[in-house]
Amino acid sequence: MIPIQVNRVGALAIVALGLACAPANGTKQAGEGNATTRRDTAVIRAPAAAPDSDGKRADLARIQGNPAAPVWVIEVSDFQCPYCKQWHDETYQKVRDEFVKTGKIRLAYINYPLASHAHAWPAAESAMCAGAQGKFWEMHDALFANQAKWEAMPAPAPVFDSLARATGVDVARWRQCVQSGKMKAWIQADHDRAQAAGVNATPSFLIGDTILAGAQPIENLRSAIDSALVKSKKTTP
Repeated sequence: MIPIQVNRVGALAIVALGLACAPANGTKQAGEGNATTRRDTAVIRAPAAAPDSDGKRADLARIQGNPAAPVWVIEVSDFQCPYCKQWHDETYQKVRDEFVKTGKIRLAYINYPLASHAHAWPAAESAMCAGAQGKFWEMHDALFANQAKWEAMPAPAPVFDSLARATGVDVARWRQCVQSGKMKAWIQADHDRAQAAGVNATPSFLIGDTILAGAQPIENLRSAIDSALVKSKKTTP
């Protein structure tokens, strides 16, 4: 299970560059971003989800990188958030090339669908069900690449179906997974765990003991990752 650290005491908020989607009734408005340094943290390990095999496969499929990498970077995201798409389009590949492929980090995706985005939940279910067949990241990329096509549709299921087919999944099995609703518990667990850790906007990035909120440029992520890498060396026996 993807580890998430939860803030147990007061946190220090620092204004940072970045654009973010926030809940309509939240304390942040879209367009604001922050960085939060978390102290006195504990790890939440297991989701409040049924231990089905598809869920377990989907959970593992959304992690990429060397299992021995010393630092986790956890992307907390909403497939319908325009700033999540912005980060995906501008920065995601740079993070993969510089840090994932070189074995420095493990990158994981956590779902945080906002109620203000009508199709965020079904999009997340579509990605997780593709993940049950090892195609999470392919569906992740397809959903962001086609966000403008499906976000305004009253019923985007046909588009999700087409995107799933293009990733190469067994479509009948994928449809059964989506229709069963079995991924809802995993997605809700993602949301709740991220919220408990101090996340309140998308995208957000949990890196070591820091949360960066907003569509952060590679420079900001590089600084946080490098700092986490240094700390990991100090704590390694």
